[in-house]
Amino acid sequence: MTTAPSGAVPASAAQPAQFPLVLGLDTFGDVTHDADDHPLSHARTIRDVVEQGVLADQVGADFFGIGEHHTDDFPMPAADVVLGAIAARTTRLRLGSAVTVLSSDDPVRVFQRYSTLNAVSGGRAEVILGRGSSIDSFPLFGYDLADYEDLFEEKASLFAELLKGGPVTWQGKTRASLHDQDVVPHTESGPFPAWIGVGGSPQSVIRAARYGFSLMLAIIGGSPARFAPFSRLFQEALERFGKAPLPVGVHSPGHVAVTDEQALDEFWPRYQEVISRYSKIRGFAVPTRQSFLQETGPRGALYVGSPETVARKIAANLTALGANRFDLKYGMGGLSHEALMTTIELYGTQVIPRVRDLMAVRTL
Repeated sequence: MTTAPSGAVPASAAQPAQFPLVLGLDTFGDVTHDADDHPLSHARTIRDVVEQGVLADQVGADFFGIGEHHTDDFPMPAADVVLGAIAARTTRLRLGSAVTVLSSDDPVRVFQRYSTLNAVSGGRAEVILGRGSSIDSFPLFGYDLADYEDLFEEKASLFAELLKGGPVTWQGKTRASLHDQDVVPHTESGPFPAWIGVGGSPQSVIRAARYGFSLMLAIIGGSPARFAPFSRLFQEALERFGKAPLPVGVHSPGHVAVTDEQALDEFWPRYQEVISRYSKIRGFAVPTRQSFLQETGPRGALYVGSPETVARKIAANLTALGANRFDLKYGMGGLSHEALMTTIELYGTQVIPRVRDLMAVRTL
């Protein structure tokens, strides 16, 4: 086995994590391929995600998240339903969205769905809310992109009120007002954890602090260290709003295999194909082999390699960002279910213990 370059991420002035270390897995339900490289059906892909979630529980992951998408490549419009199926077959794994596009949904229904998941899972539900970097849901549900900011601002404010419990009174422009409205089901032991996913907007960081949501940094390209000011801004904003400190998490893509070469060789052609296709829609740069190796190197945003390589990169970036949680967005369209199961097994049995060891040494 050879090892990818292992330079350290520069230490930042972000405050050290004050919360338990959480190491999870996220998926968008990317369509998997069979042994002959033919895409499998949406139904089979969804069933495979259930099996992946069950394995994540067995190998020791702390969290399993499913991101909402509405395209042929990512047939995951109802993550909470799939999470409910996983909840029925697991005992300790926390389960949640990664991410729910709140702007094109109804906050009351999102609250009810995840309160229900919280009930059936025995209190293991979480939700990560986002504005929608993928905007497919806006035309699908009849929303105007011109209202992008207003929709999320108002709906986040209502969701924050719902989390408080008890009858809700709320007034806004984007949906019907509520007056002393009881919203069910009630949670048994207080609100479930709620996060706001942020991909680069300081305004979103401040919004998360203002409403009392935890902060999830979605870092999918470039140097993770550039997000350290967001961690500082978040904690400063919480203090300014008179709120207690809250956790900071990181969500980034990756792939784990036995060796660095195997991980890179498996992931690169799929990454090149998917990102090249979406570059025409989202304005991404078309990846080259050189740019890919930069992203998978010590200062890039992709966590691709052997368990040791991935673990060292996670520990370095958690330290640099003052974060206490890392969720690996595993998978890429075209990879096989078997390759994804291997990633999950290696992540749970080798990456997670190694990160915990590295972080324990850093905090001594």
